Amino acid sequence: MQTLLQLFWLFIKINLLSTSGPASIGLLHAEAVGSLLTEAQFIEVVGLSNLLPGSEALKLAMFVGYGMAGTPGALVSLLGSILPPTVLMFAVVAVLNRLRREAWVSNFVKGLTPSVAILMFFVAIKIMEGSGDIDWRTALIGVASLIAMILDAPAPLVLLFAGLAGVVLF
Repeated sequence: MQTLLQLFWLFIKINLLSTSGPASIGLLHAEAVGSLLTEAQFIEVVGLSNLLPGSEALKLAMFVGYGMAGTPGALVSLLGSILPPTVLMFAVVAVLNRLRREAWVSNFVKGLTPSVAILMFFVAIKIMEGSGDIDWRTALIGVASLIAMILDAPAPLVLLFAGLAGVVLF
């Protein structure tokens, strides 16, 4: 029972302190390597979790839990990983449900929309600058993708064709 409580608390703590997969992986490394896992086991687990579909954080939680306490450990670790974001989402939904009829909320969202679009554009530019691969081929794929999205093409198809164009052009 002590091991199950330790696993539950570990994954509650990790998922309260991190908001993304990579950050939670770093926290898991700091908390688990040396006490629950060896460095070699951790590297193997991260490598395996990157091969399988789904959230790396959840796969890592289940693997560590299973390794420590079998199926009950995997379930407790998974619960500890899922509980914080689930409670947070319920809280946000409850607040938004109370505020949904307020005019200022609708206006707030309308004000956020163009700002989020511009932020996404600048993030894409920064990523492209960091990779050093800005040339006519990159611009061609970007412009073609923009036109496709303006014409309401499905996003997964745009991504697929952009990837295929990258294979052909690069």
